[in-house]
Amino acid sequence: MSRRDTGSLRGGGGGGGGDGSESQVSSPSEDCKFVNSAHPEAVLLGLNELRKNGHFCDVTLCVDGMTFPVHRSVLASFSPYFRAMFLSNLAESQQEHITLSGVDATMVSLLLDYAYTSTIMITENNVQALLSASNLLEVVAVREACCRFLERHIDATNCVGIHCFAEAHACHDLTKKAKAYTLRNFPRVMGGEEWLNLPIEKVVEIISADELEVDREEHVFDAATAWLHHAYSSRAPMFYKALECIRLALVSPYFLVDVVEGEMAVRSSPECRLIVEEARLYHLLPDRRHQLTSPRTRHRRNTNTTTVIVAVGGEDNKLVLRSVECFDPLAHCWRSLSCLPFAVSKHGLVVSGENVLYLAGGEFPDGTVTRCLWRYDPVLDEWHDLAPMSKPRSELGSATLDGYVYAVGGWDGSNRLTDVERYDPRINAWSPVASMKLALTSPAIAACQGKLYMYDPHTDSWEQLPPMIIPRSGSASAVLHGLIYIIGGWHASTENTNKVERFDPRNKTWETVASMCERRYRPGVAVVDGKIYILGGEDGWEHFHDTIECYNPTPDTWTHVGEMLTGRSWLSCAPLRIKKEILGDLATPLS
Repeated sequence: MSRRDTGSLRGGGGGGGGDGSESQVSSPSEDCKFVNSAHPEAVLLGLNELRKNGHFCDVTLCVDGMTFPVHRSVLASFSPYFRAMFLSNLAESQQEHITLSGVDATMVSLLLDYAYTSTIMITENNVQALLSASNLLEVVAVREACCRFLERHIDATNCVGIHCFAEAHACHDLTKKAKAYTLRNFPRVMGGEEWLNLPIEKVVEIISADELEVDREEHVFDAATAWLHHAYSSRAPMFYKALECIRLALVSPYFLVDVVEGEMAVRSSPECRLIVEEARLYHLLPDRRHQLTSPRTRHRRNTNTTTVIVAVGGEDNKLVLRSVECFDPLAHCWRSLSCLPFAVSKHGLVVSGENVLYLAGGEFPDGTVTRCLWRYDPVLDEWHDLAPMSKPRSELGSATLDGYVYAVGGWDGSNRLTDVERYDPRINAWSPVASMKLALTSPAIAACQGKLYMYDPHTDSWEQLPPMIIPRSGSASAVLHGLIYIIGGWHASTENTNKVERFDPRNKTWETVASMCERRYRPGVAVVDGKIYILGGEDGWEHFHDTIECYNPTPDTWTHVGEMLTGRSWLSCAPLRIKKEILGDLATPLS
């Protein structure tokens, strides 16, 4: 008996067979199961011999003038495409000759050989045509093998082409991997022929990606203009579509003026000039950058800096805290920064448009109030003292506007305050401005559209605006997309609230938006990447939150996104752009 004739007998007992077969027999009365492991290969060999000799072939495939006699049953068994054809009521189900269009005859021949032998040769020369044919005929195993072959051969010269080809054939995993390679290696890709011949839609898709890895945003503009000048006359009218994906707010202002505005396609396009003007305002008015948030102002994820939320001081049910930590909204982890020079709560914390963090005033554990102003140096991870305020303040409101740091109202240890002063970083000095009409502690201060709501620095005067929907104190404020949000606080009904409302300065109206998941009094707040983050706060007496919520204005929803290292209220928070290497040197992730 030859090796292919061997098999196995299986019953209830033990035993053995040779040449890859097994038998198990425990008693003569039990049934036996015979298994021949070589049988599938033998059947394929037999069917292939029948095909080659034209025996029992019941259908002929016609492709580009070539004919392939085959067995319907084999076609239906290895291809859902043919199975559906033969089991349908279509005319092809009964025809002896079937014409296939849109597929290469050589590839059909290879796929038929695979159907009868389970073997196929994939090469650099045939992989794309073979993938296309196997995709059309739904030979999934061959299609996936072609995808793996292409993935192993991705480089800077072909990654864009592989991405587009895979996308056209719905090879989703390969599409993602080729695009990821393109984004990671963009400086090498942008000089290749594939990049220069892309349609505008694909250029937009690539250069708009947050994951695009470039050392400088100027390189993205260079890539876009290289693409533009490869076919200038046809591409210039649509160049604005590419320009609006470039983050001109992040390029050097000199590059913006000398290079971007010097490009003829930019000068001649009204759409392009509007995009450039937006970037000019971003560079010209750094303290209003939070009002100009858009995809063109957001840093790409793979740059050497990242935006963290710095949480400073505060108090829990036992202590006034010195600790300073930062939360990474993308990595969802905490790192420790240098502690404050002293434990303090009820202070004001702001970040300027130049990415400088200032801390003003506050209350010490013994109840005394301070005049101090401090600046944080993220490079050295140090706090430096600056000129003090004219009077001590805790529970103050603070904001930055047009290059100044404002300290509004508060408590001096004996009285609520109406007076307001502002700090000029250029001369390291404070000066008074017009006082409020009402003495306030813990005011929610917001700088928006050139005003400190609602103080006008041009007239040095305060204006009373329509009242909020819900009276409250101890709330947090944030400005997002030109709207002022008032979040949480202590409600007049003597309990803390999770209610949120927002004010539109253009028409001076209030409206309610989605409530937070939890009630919060004196939480910390920061705006990062078009979302509002709320940290900590009190819910009732001596119940301090350690949770973080995030508000997305598009679906108008709040979601929990993390936890703090300790629960606290009266903390201050601010977004700060910091180098990743510095952040990594400070500490390791704590959660």
